[in-house]
Amino acid sequence: MKENRYRTYNCSELREKNVGEEIKLAGWVDTIRDLGGVLFIDLRDQYGITQVVISGDDKKVDFAAKIPVESTITVSGKVRLRDKETINRSIETGTVELFAENIEILGKRTKSLPFDLQNNRTVREDLRLEYRFLDLRSRKNLENLKLRAKLIQFLRMQMIEQGFLEVQTPILTSSSPEGARDYLVPSRIYPGKFYALPQAPQQFKQLLMVSGIDKYFQIAPCFRDEDARADRSPGEFYQLDMEMAFATQEDVFEIMEKVIYNTFTKFSDKKVAEYPFPRIPYEEAMLKYGTDKPDLRNPLIIKDVTEIFEKLDIKVFNGKIVRTITLPNGADATRTFYDAMEEFAVNECKAKGLAWLKVNEDRTLQGPIAKLIPDEAREELLTKTDTKEGDSIFFIAEHKGIVEKIAGEIRKEIGIRQNLIDDSVYKFCWIVDFPMFEIADNGKLEFSHNPFSMPQGGMEALLTKDPLDIYAYQYDIVCNGIELSSGAVRNHDPEIMVKAFEIAGYTEEEIMTRFSALYKAFHYGAPPHAGIAPGVDRMLMLLTGEESIREVIAFPMNSKAQDLLMGAPGNVTDRQLKEVHIKLDLK
Repeated sequence: MKENRYRTYNCSELREKNVGEEIKLAGWVDTIRDLGGVLFIDLRDQYGITQVVISGDDKKVDFAAKIPVESTITVSGKVRLRDKETINRSIETGTVELFAENIEILGKRTKSLPFDLQNNRTVREDLRLEYRFLDLRSRKNLENLKLRAKLIQFLRMQMIEQGFLEVQTPILTSSSPEGARDYLVPSRIYPGKFYALPQAPQQFKQLLMVSGIDKYFQIAPCFRDEDARADRSPGEFYQLDMEMAFATQEDVFEIMEKVIYNTFTKFSDKKVAEYPFPRIPYEEAMLKYGTDKPDLRNPLIIKDVTEIFEKLDIKVFNGKIVRTITLPNGADATRTFYDAMEEFAVNECKAKGLAWLKVNEDRTLQGPIAKLIPDEAREELLTKTDTKEGDSIFFIAEHKGIVEKIAGEIRKEIGIRQNLIDDSVYKFCWIVDFPMFEIADNGKLEFSHNPFSMPQGGMEALLTKDPLDIYAYQYDIVCNGIELSSGAVRNHDPEIMVKAFEIAGYTEEEIMTRFSALYKAFHYGAPPHAGIAPGVDRMLMLLTGEESIREVIAFPMNSKAQDLLMGAPGNVTDRQLKEVHIKLDLK
């Protein structure tokens, strides 16, 4: 390191080769240990920790003993070997120490610490976020930030090596209906008009394809006014945004599988499932896993047995879709487990109940509904569900659209409670063949995924098929039950675009107004193109094993979309409001 006023080395660099050298260090006082006449300070910076020793001068020892921890200091002195019995193998500089000759306080801590910085995970999150500048000093948070930087650099390098051109797209743009609420920015120059922060660079990346860019990428900030979840950061998040011209769905898969596999292999010691990743059609995923974000580490599979129960007169199943989950060796589970699962189904999944059966060694059934199932139906049930002696079966009966969700939650909970999920591996899959359209709560048709996706079958499908039977070239990549990204082959044909939006209730005039740039561009020779945008924050959440995505973001909002450190959202002055032609109505 270049000589400067405060330090000649950082706190991770000193080794035995530096013994006898006069040096300077600067950093934060991590801990102070007073052994009576001899004082030890662990000095910490971003890079590591060095032990500083103060002794021989009572005034110097007394001065150092009164330095508040977490103050910043600079120390000069001579490097010396530690005694063998005091060597610390847990830090890089553990064989040496700095014998202090001069100590200077650079920034004194004058207020009490609001919490123990190195045990911050036991502290209320709102307090941690209010003092985020302190919270980030913890070793765990520092390591998360370092990993974030390395991961982004690695992603960038991989994309460049595969011929992608990095292009930055605008932050101020127009409002666009892309599935979430926009953040709006009022215009001072144009009264009554607004910019919007981009939910994603969706239209810009497609316009780049029309502009002749063959392969585009960027580490893109995205802004969405939506509710927080453990795996979703409200307000702002980052994604590896990419788009390819003259590309199919498989071309995107080939690029992205390599990037994802290399990234997870590089930054984790866990096993990473090889690519190509499994391709699972949406309808199959909803049946077998009860979700379009399946955790393939969980071996349990959901089966449909509706046909069997249509032939039986069991009141709780009549007129409903019936799904089962077989638990291998479940007959050994206690009654307490089954009661707890029923309680979970009712209280957490809002199910009306959860029937179950155990299969005895003679293939007879034991459980609340055992007497209701005749022998012939029993054998058909065991065969169709691949249930063997010693296993047990759970039954979920509900209407379409509800049964999938409940069965998926039950599958997940059984996997957790029975320790069936292998936490030592990352398993990826593609969910493909999403429906192009779905019925909204208001009974009208709407896009089920990305509105800019190409329908499978093109114009012919839009003209001849029931809209609910049309699939789109849309796909999600999922890892261990978490959606990393959505992508699609884009609709680059203006006639197909108009027809698709017409089915979803938009007029051509609305398209020309709301998507004017894309609509115009597609009339000037647009190439077929496809893309995807894996979430950087979600990748980091998986790699670090954090339960909340906020742990891998430097300055996150809380779950209520508040920045407790900076006080956002906050009030502005009447003058500021007047400049952008806004009056508040808070009644």
